[in-house]
Amino acid sequence: MIAGDITSYRYPRQVLSQFDRLPIPVLVVRGNTDLRRMEDLFGGFNNIFSLHLNCIKIQGVNFVGASGTVPVPFRSRVALREKRLISQLKFLFDRESVFIAHPPPYGTLDRVMGLFHAGSHAVKDLIDETQPRLMLCGHIHEDFGHKRIGNTHVVNCNMAHNRHGALICIEGSGPPEINLLAGS
Repeated sequence: MIAGDITSYRYPRQVLSQFDRLPIPVLVVRGNTDLRRMEDLFGGFNNIFSLHLNCIKIQGVNFVGASGTVPVPFRSRVALREKRLISQLKFLFDRESVFIAHPPPYGTLDRVMGLFHAGSHAVKDLIDETQPRLMLCGHIHEDFGHKRIGNTHVVNCNMAHNRHGALICIEGSGPPEINLLAGS
C-alpha cells in the first residue's frame, strides 16, 4: 500500500511500472504531490489499484482509502470538501478494516517541524467513529512513526528523510505487527 506522494510530479509511468511488477497487489491513494491524472494512469496497470473512495477486499480484509490532502492549520472552504469526502467512506468500514489516506488524523503523527499539528480533523473523526483496525498515512514527513487512537493502530509510513516505510503483518484478530523501516 502506498499512502500518497507516489511520484512527486516526475516520471509517473516509470514509477508505476516498477510497482506494477511487484508480486502482490499494490493499493494506492494519491497525495499532494500526485497529479489528478494519476487516477487515470492507475487504470493502465494490471497490479495497481486505486483505493480512492473504494473498498478492496484481500484475503478477507477490507482496504478502504481516500486520495489527496486538504488539511490546513486554519479554517478554509477546502476543509469542508474533506468532511464530505470522508463521510462517504464510513459506510465501507468494519472493525477489521485497513484505512489508507494521505493525511494523518489530527493530533496523531501530524506535527510539522515539531511545532504544530497539521493533520485532518475529518480523518480523526472518522477513526473515532469507526475504529478500523489499522490506519496508514503519510503527508507529514517529520512525524514518521506508530501510535494508537483507541483500538486503531495509526502508522505514518512516509518514505522521506532516509525512511523506507513500514512492514505490517496482519494475522487473525490480534493486533497488527508493525515494523518501521528506516535506512542507515
